[in-house]
Amino acid sequence: MRVVAGSARGRKLKAPRGMETRPTADRVKESIFNVLSSRLIATRVLDLFAGTGSLGIEALSRGADHAVFVEDNPRVIQIIRENVEAAGFVEKATVLRREAIGAIAEFQRSGEKFDLAFADPPYQKGWVSRVMQAMAAGPILAPGGVLVLEHTRREPAPQLVGALVLSRQLTYGDTVVSLYQEEVFS
Repeated sequence: MRVVAGSARGRKLKAPRGMETRPTADRVKESIFNVLSSRLIATRVLDLFAGTGSLGIEALSRGADHAVFVEDNPRVIQIIRENVEAAGFVEKATVLRREAIGAIAEFQRSGEKFDLAFADPPYQKGWVSRVMQAMAAGPILAPGGVLVLEHTRREPAPQLVGALVLSRQLTYGDTVVSLYQEEVFS
């Protein structure tokens, strides 16, 4: 696993042994960031279920200003910190040991907003609906912000949850990447 493009291009990223994480495949990551390329400069990024931190690190490498990594596994948190340091983004990163749904609620209470949010929860464990409901409970996306949800075909993402509207889907084998934006009512 590596950083695909940008200032940290080619940097190898560590991953824990075993099945603690399911890192996003490089070709999937590259496709996601090709779609998002015009949205990365000077943005605030949230990486939920951060695992190795590869999505947030990729965003930083491509021009994001700051990334917040949320992970609840202490062993994996250390790997995120090592990966952030190896990529040279310590000053641009915040690593939080939190459960993702609780972190979303904290951001909603504090009013913190993100231009781009990644959520790559464990597959087929009911996380897709929980993440979507939590995100719809209160805004954490800045105006024009995008939620990027990675999931399996066997756990489809809804078309609409609250003000979040499915705007695009990318499919790679069993992996689906669903992009959401807030619907603007006039």
